[in-house]
Amino acid sequence: MLAASAYEIVMAVHVMAVVIAFGGTFAYPVMFAAAGRDPRGLPLLHRIEYRIERWLVNPGLLVVVAAGIFMASDGHHWSEFFVQWGLGVAVVIGALVGAVMIPTAKRAEALAVRDLATAGEPAAPGADLAAAGVRATPGAGGAAGEAGEIELSEEYRAAVRRLAIVGTVLWALVLITILFMVVKP
Repeated sequence: MLAASAYEIVMAVHVMAVVIAFGGTFAYPVMFAAAGRDPRGLPLLHRIEYRIERWLVNPGLLVVVAAGIFMASDGHHWSEFFVQWGLGVAVVIGALVGAVMIPTAKRAEALAVRDLATAGEPAAPGADLAAAGVRATPGAGGAAGEAGEIELSEEYRAAVRRLAIVGTVLWALVLITILFMVVKP
């Protein structure tokens, strides 16, 4: 029979929530590299990106924090650096996901749809340009280049750079936090 304390069960939930919340985000570079061969898939990938952040990262982060609060209280760890670091990083991650990642991914989706439409490619089903604040004005987006290549606009590329930079910072924070939780400096 498995005998586990409440602390151990909550720790397991804490670790599972980290895996569920952040595990999929480490696949983004692979997904977008694969889409580089056919840009028509980019709108869908950005939609997947912000839905993962909204439906997995945000709720997962809430579970991580709640479980962390329980463990810090139960184990009397509030004065330890790794707990303070973890709470601080959770606030930063939540803020960056909510203020940067989700809105920028939505905007990147709409910009990709606009650029594809400008290049004469079909827009992704269900794309809502107006909701993302993008006007589909002729000539504003990308264009078809040589031999039918699709050129995405500088505005789109800037949004993707922002996602990549902030996403890399988030990954670093997650990995450093895991290190601190394990070694407890």
